[in-house]
Amino acid sequence: MILSCQNISKSFGENVIMKNASFHIEEREKAALIGNNGAGKTTLLKIIMKELSADEGSVILAKDKTIGYLAQYQDIHGHHSIYEELLTTRQHIIDMENRMRSLEKEMKHASGEALEALMNHYTKISHQFEMENGYAYKSEIVGVLKGLGFSEEDFDKPIETLSGGQKTRVALGKLLIGAPDILLLDEPTNHLDMSSISWLETYLLNYPGAVFIVSHDRYFLDKIVTKIIEIEQASVQTFTGNYSAYALKKAQLRDARYKAYLNQQRDIRHQEAVIAKLRSFNREKSIKRAESREKMLNRIQRVEKPAEVQNKMRICLEPRYVSGNDVLSVEALGKSFPGQTLFQNISFEIHRGERVALIGDNGTGKTTMLKILNGLLEADTGSFTLGSKVQIGYYDQEHHVLHMEKTIFQEISDTYPTLTETQIRNMLAAFLFTGDDVFKQISSLSGGERGRVSLAKLMLSEANFLILDEPTNHLDIASKEILEEALISYTGTVFYVSHDRYFINQTATRILDLTNQTIVNYIGDYDYYLEKRDELTQIYAPAAGKAVQAETPSESKLSWQQQKEEQARQRKRENELKRVEARIEELEKRDREIDETLVLPDVCTNVAKCTELSREKASVTEELENLYIKWEELA
Repeated sequence: MILSCQNISKSFGENVIMKNASFHIEEREKAALIGNNGAGKTTLLKIIMKELSADEGSVILAKDKTIGYLAQYQDIHGHHSIYEELLTTRQHIIDMENRMRSLEKEMKHASGEALEALMNHYTKISHQFEMENGYAYKSEIVGVLKGLGFSEEDFDKPIETLSGGQKTRVALGKLLIGAPDILLLDEPTNHLDMSSISWLETYLLNYPGAVFIVSHDRYFLDKIVTKIIEIEQASVQTFTGNYSAYALKKAQLRDARYKAYLNQQRDIRHQEAVIAKLRSFNREKSIKRAESREKMLNRIQRVEKPAEVQNKMRICLEPRYVSGNDVLSVEALGKSFPGQTLFQNISFEIHRGERVALIGDNGTGKTTMLKILNGLLEADTGSFTLGSKVQIGYYDQEHHVLHMEKTIFQEISDTYPTLTETQIRNMLAAFLFTGDDVFKQISSLSGGERGRVSLAKLMLSEANFLILDEPTNHLDIASKEILEEALISYTGTVFYVSHDRYFINQTATRILDLTNQTIVNYIGDYDYYLEKRDELTQIYAPAAGKAVQAETPSESKLSWQQQKEEQARQRKRENELKRVEARIEELEKRDREIDETLVLPDVCTNVAKCTELSREKASVTEELENLYIKWEELA
């Protein structure tokens, strides 16, 4: 055991954050801390790091073990470059290296006992240098920086010129290079693109120490952790397994508790009715029996009614009008900024009912494309066309669609003037804004609160084509799941940008990958994208240097059409292959059953039954032969 929290309690005024929270982390264990926004996850990490004091309880770190903490927001100061900042974590290695060079110079001019002493000293230092990976520390730093999304051109950027997200990535890099015995990471994926998140997954899976993560990225948690520690309504509970195992177990427990509560309530009502009836007889014996039952009822340990899963947002997205089948057609779209080409000659189509995810690394132009489609930016080349009766509802991750000077109530009432005050309050209550909350100014809201206001406006729009830019940012896991359900049941069309791979896997019917300045189409979910990414990227979006000369717009459209047709054929073949394999398995099972039946004493002497089974076996054998041939063709 490397870390133990025992009976931790913490309150802020009357607000109880946690009570008697106990759990432990084993050496090399990968665990997650989850809970709704405001549940106390960051507070618990700060208590572990002694940045906050607990009201009660203790935190015990194993003897001689080191701990590293990545807070959500980092403000690194200094005049170092990015590379130099990470180099500071290896200062003791650099000192050893300098000492080795110094000893080498001294040994050139020494002899006798002095030389022997210098050589012994050199041997000890060089052994320690090697043990601490001294010969590879520079390549290790470069690997971590590239893994976290920094290019070699970024290495010399001064720390003071970086954004908050870039500073957080630098802090994470320093922490990984420092390699403490236990890592405490608060939302480590917030400022990473998909390839960097994937790199971090692999790094943490192979990390020799323990890892304790706060994250809303369910795909990330599924890949890494083997234990879930949940904070819910001030209590802490531990579950073994990854996030999916936790979600299943949690649902089963909640269901069992609710059933136990309902059963007990039914029994209590029955007992109360019996007691009332016995008292109504108004006889000494019946009254005594009623009193006896009443005492027994009072001694029962009452099962508390399980609380709601959370104060849930209630999202119901429904278009007012049905659009035409062709919702969006993009032809030869291109956009550049000085010194950077984002994309060129991009063509694709979106049809009614599709939920299309646009993915790609940071800086490839995803948000720019959404802004072009919403008329907020002009494309350099190409055009796009909206279909018949298409009405767009836009969710902007930067919330430029909100007016910072207005209150929440004014934001809704000014956009939808026909709504009554009661209707507006009811709508805002569905998004967890109640009482005087509705009079908060937009500028004073957190990112998550602004996101909820934007979602409320989106819900009221009754649009039939939703364009969403990072809709899950700042949402906790439960709120993400509610949004997923709303989008899955939505009868309109959705085109969105997201880094949340679990969200994409749950909601997307198609994925467009913006890579190497072009689009690669994947007819399937995120798992399908991972399976086919390398193959299809090489075919449709080769890296610069391998690419042939730029296609003309007509060639680009042809390439897009070829992608769609080829993948449709491929998916059809894969589905057919699965059906053939299932049928082969079914027939092989029946063939074995027939063989087992034919040798039974009461069957082998029954000529009619034997004849019937023999005919069936011949039919099964013939169909199997045809299916084996078909399987070979498909496979």
